[in-house]
Amino acid sequence: MPVTVIRWLLMALLAAVSVNSVRSDHKYKPADEVPLYANKVGPFHNPSETYRFYDLPFCLPAHLKEKSEALGEVLNGDRLVSAPYKLDFMIEKDSEIVCKKTLTKEEVSKFRSAVTKDYYFQMYYVDLTEDKEVEVEFMYTVRWKETNIPYESRMEKYAQSSSQPHHLEIHWFSIINSCVTVLLLTGFLATILMRVLKNDFVKYAHDEEAADDQEETGWKYIHGDVFRYPKYKSLFAAALGSGSQLFALALFIFILALVGVFYPYNRGALFTALVVIYALTSGIAGYTAASFYHQLEGTNWVRNLLLTGCLFCGPLFLTFCFLNTVAIAYTATAALPFGTIVVIVLIWTLVTSPLLVLGGIAGKNSKAEFQAPVRTTKYPREIPPLPWYRKTVPQMAMAGFLPFSAIYIELYYIFASVWGHRIYTIYSILFIVFIILLIVTAFITVALTYFQLAAEDHEWWWRSFLCGGSTGVFIFGYCLYYYYERSDMSGFMQTSFFFGYMACICYGFFLMLGMVGFRAALFFVRHIYRSIKCE
Repeated sequence: MPVTVIRWLLMALLAAVSVNSVRSDHKYKPADEVPLYANKVGPFHNPSETYRFYDLPFCLPAHLKEKSEALGEVLNGDRLVSAPYKLDFMIEKDSEIVCKKTLTKEEVSKFRSAVTKDYYFQMYYVDLTEDKEVEVEFMYTVRWKETNIPYESRMEKYAQSSSQPHHLEIHWFSIINSCVTVLLLTGFLATILMRVLKNDFVKYAHDEEAADDQEETGWKYIHGDVFRYPKYKSLFAAALGSGSQLFALALFIFILALVGVFYPYNRGALFTALVVIYALTSGIAGYTAASFYHQLEGTNWVRNLLLTGCLFCGPLFLTFCFLNTVAIAYTATAALPFGTIVVIVLIWTLVTSPLLVLGGIAGKNSKAEFQAPVRTTKYPREIPPLPWYRKTVPQMAMAGFLPFSAIYIELYYIFASVWGHRIYTIYSILFIVFIILLIVTAFITVALTYFQLAAEDHEWWWRSFLCGGSTGVFIFGYCLYYYYERSDMSGFMQTSFFFGYMACICYGFFLMLGMVGFRAALFFVRHIYRSIKCE
């Protein structure tokens, strides 16, 4: 009977097995038992398609115990259970037999499938070529090596070797080169825009002195329409509120990252932070949306609040329901347990919704009024015919390209971390790129808004929001490129998870950057019309 030996090396268990002590100052004495837990397993190239450790026919411990998980760890798909491998501190073992068992034809097929699909644990095997019953020995080896590295720093070498690029200097050079290029283009456009604006101010001042009855042209001609409220103002205010909340969420996440909260192998910390901070910042969305809706003379503030609460959470909830159903069908660990779903629903019900309503009430009762430096006429002027490249879609394409070019290099490293097994630790670079993204988005939206007004097109409200958020569309386009050209992901489940959650993330970027673009454009439009005399 052929004998198969599957040997587990301790260092190979980093992905599938976790050694866990109670505290960083825990001290072990020789021969003390070191707790060892087995985690999820799955195809290396499909990081979302993970299964419980004992879905494969490994040896079971005498007393199987599941380790309690934090919210973020469960969201990450972690399911820790006690492992059958006995570790005694400072006691080495060589080819220790865990158990002997006879694998059925179906169990052999499971192991062969795991090897074929490159499950992310190291495996030495012989004769797993036939689907028939076979007797096997499960063995493991333990080696202890003394180190002077402090407990807090012991995971750094894995982060440096597996997550950061092999040549950090190249990474820095690429980012600096991209940022310098974008900033030079931005500066060039800013110089042109400032010169054109200066000439406009001189021209309009000269016209006022020369002849008061002279016909106005350009952006001054539409001064009576430029501050006319946009269509679908409840939806517009809700989009601004949701974008403001996501912007606050991003800032808080960056603060936590820069102070070292998301250190390597702090499992689930990012997911926990996202859920908690999003819940706590919902008041920002409610206040911003209701306040701006009130400034636009809206009256149905209850519907506006409901729209604000559902604008981002609605698509995210529907996506989650579909993907969780897929995970359940695959019996994958990505399927959230019922208890975790209840916890999330309670957070949304008891924290997110009340804060949203409180923020909305505060915004509705605020005394702020919309500050328009010129009066709006009763009837809107007709917009002249415009060439095709001044339409919304071409303008969005132009607006999204420049900000995307500032971040596309960093996107690869982020994707390799989120959808791969690398660990991202260079948050300082990411924060710099984020700031540049905001600056470029604001400026390109201002520039396109000016050219739109100069063409006597006064419907700039929605256009500035769409142009600012168009970078999210470019990011989703990069998702297609990454999936098909830079990754080896496959299968319905992994494809659904990748495009489903990335669509939600890109939609979040669309709302956040759209808010940034509109705020910058509003500031600019108020400034230029405040600087001229309009009748």
